[in-house]
Amino acid sequence: MVKLSCLCGQVRLEIPRRPDFINECNCTLCSKSGARWAYFHPSDVSIDGPTNGYRRTDKADPAAEIRFCANCGSTTHFILTDSAVSRFGNTHMGVNARLADDKDLAGTELRYPDGRAWPGEGGFTYVQAARIIGQ
Repeated sequence: MVKLSCLCGQVRLEIPRRPDFINECNCTLCSKSGARWAYFHPSDVSIDGPTNGYRRTDKADPAAEIRFCANCGSTTHFILTDSAVSRFGNTHMGVNARLADDKDLAGTELRYPDGRAWPGEGGFTYVQAARIIGQ
């Protein structure tokens, strides 16, 4: 079990295991929210504490809603919007791995996808080689 919390500690998340990998995407949403995303099935993530949400206004149909602590503003996780769930199913959510202690993520691959150049379909290209946290 990996435990994560926002800066003030009012929002706490628990995930059942270390993620298979973490993405540090350079798209506007990810870079400005300060997140490194670890992906899990929503039923695997426990969230306790008050969060607020934000959906991009520059996209006609945003696929994700970023959630953040109602008190300190730390980005905690994202959920898929209803339209994304209807298209893809409620198959994953993102947890901000920056809220974990690095020692709890040691050995996990950190990837750097080029979200700014991503066309919205298919795989990512990467802006730099992946590294292993803790090495």
